[in-house]
Amino acid sequence: MPMSAPVSDLSRLSLKDIARLIENQQRPPTETWRPSQFGESLMTIRRDGSWWHDGGKIEREAMVRLFASILWREEDGSYALVTPHEKQRIEVEDVPFLAVELKTDGAGSARTIAFRLNTGELLIAGPSHPLRFDEARPYLTVRSGIEARIDRPLYYELAEIAIAEGGNPPGVWSGGAFFTIESAA
Repeated sequence: MPMSAPVSDLSRLSLKDIARLIENQQRPPTETWRPSQFGESLMTIRRDGSWWHDGGKIEREAMVRLFASILWREEDGSYALVTPHEKQRIEVEDVPFLAVELKTDGAGSARTIAFRLNTGELLIAGPSHPLRFDEARPYLTVRSGIEARIDRPLYYELAEIAIAEGGNPPGVWSGGAFFTIESAA
């Protein structure tokens, strides 16, 4: 499956352009695959979002995007790389992805927030991709139990939006859904 080059800057795009790009993103149908072989990949996704194999960092972004497209989360919370014939366990230190850029449009309940992940994947927060704020660690659901940690500067942007809009409890809207920003306990 050919992989297109990822978008590297959301600031030049409108939310309509981002939505069109999201529609065109293709990912293998991993949820339909039932591999018969199982093993260990010797791969790790570190907390900083970097991918490693057998102690060496994977430097080729296209390889990381390919592996990211076949990443699966098991019911027990572990992760695997899956193909139609094989599933290999992969260690993930926190979550596999980082949300590294956001673009917002609108205000209040009409707001839309788009995110770009460190792999180039684009998502719009909403019912299908909810935001979760776990104390001071914000997360975005990517797919099938897989999450992206929202980079600290983006968290501050979301907090500023919540404060400016003055909601009680504080939170942000996106895609017609409201996400409460919970304070640290």
